[in-house]
Amino acid sequence: MYYPQLIPNKRIKVSGEGKISVSPDQVNITLGAMTEKRSLQEAQQENTIIISNVLSALIDLGIPKENIQTVIYRIDPLYDYKDGMQIFRGYRVNHQLQVKIDNIELTGQVVDLAVSQGANTVSNIEFTVAQPEAYYNEALKIALHNAYAKAITLTSQLPVTLNPIPFKIEEFSIRTSPPVPFAQPLLAKAEATPIQPGEITISATIIVNYLYC
Repeated sequence: MYYPQLIPNKRIKVSGEGKISVSPDQVNITLGAMTEKRSLQEAQQENTIIISNVLSALIDLGIPKENIQTVIYRIDPLYDYKDGMQIFRGYRVNHQLQVKIDNIELTGQVVDLAVSQGANTVSNIEFTVAQPEAYYNEALKIALHNAYAKAITLTSQLPVTLNPIPFKIEEFSIRTSPPVPFAQPLLAKAEATPIQPGEITISATIIVNYLYC
């Protein structure tokens, strides 16, 4: 198709958005143990026993060792305050593990198993997809079509001809939404804490520049 000579300053800039909703296929759980004792050694020993039991139980369940890693290990002194005075009362040991699970139906079971072994914190459950880039590329295609539709709508109201080939595209970062619970829990058949994965929205936003004459 022939397009008349385009004058460089005759430009139109539009945004485009694309969204893909997908079911997650991975989950990252942060869980662990916090122990408080007067003696640091006692706090560490108790914490070590709990975390060792949790690790053994998770590995026995089939979670690969490489999918479990320590993300927090802290030792903090504890104080009480009375009449403006600081009074030492012991130590807190905080050991948190991040567990990546490829079978999301095990989510509730993993939480319950860890708690049964002495874990007393579950600070984060994050559902993800193993291949987000593939879904993001689909969202990009939708975003480009969205931008072109906007450009067509705008220029169709004017006596001009739009060149459908963009001369510049600006891409923004990938964005994912937090999971939204399903009405029907995916873990309903499991005898475990009912944690719903929901869906993840992967979106792309672009700015597209077109020429017209």
